[in-house]
Amino acid sequence: MTEKDVLDIFRKKNALLNGHFKLSSGLHSGKYLQCAIVLQYPDVAEKLAKDIAKRFMGENIDFVVGPAFGGVTLAYEVARALGVRGIFTERQDGKMTRRRGFSVASGEKALVVEDVVTTGGSTKEVIDVLESLGAKTTGVACVIDRSGGKAEFHVKFEALAKIVVETFQEGDCPLCKSGISITKPGSRGK
Repeated sequence: MTEKDVLDIFRKKNALLNGHFKLSSGLHSGKYLQCAIVLQYPDVAEKLAKDIAKRFMGENIDFVVGPAFGGVTLAYEVARALGVRGIFTERQDGKMTRRRGFSVASGEKALVVEDVVTTGGSTKEVIDVLESLGAKTTGVACVIDRSGGKAEFHVKFEALAKIVVETFQEGDCPLCKSGISITKPGSRGK
């Protein structure tokens, strides 16, 4: 799949939204990529996941992990494509953690997947959880990298598509200053 193919999917599924959005990172933006709209279609999710998996073949990955909620479906599909198990992390009392009885053994190799990377904060939290359990993160992948090259993970990082979308701190947001109402579509919803 080319970057154009991926972005065309978002356009065709009406998942590239315009408005005033508060991102999970706390930043504001006039555009939002709603991966859940795209990933609700199993054939599309499978296609995207297979493309990610292809980029990590031969890395001897033991499991795939994604942060809830955006990374859950993708982690499962990438894991299926790689023939390994897929798990997710989630927030408990505001902190990313492993729950629900998922086991992670010391020395296991993980691939962390995310739907959209803006700052990389959630992904780094997942990596921290894995490291605290003795696992090794061998790579990070996402459907869309909207970090503008700012997200760094010190492991192999693959994105199916990159898009530059201007973001603003709340106090500097021209959309706020224009009085445009804000929507909080992300998984944290705060």
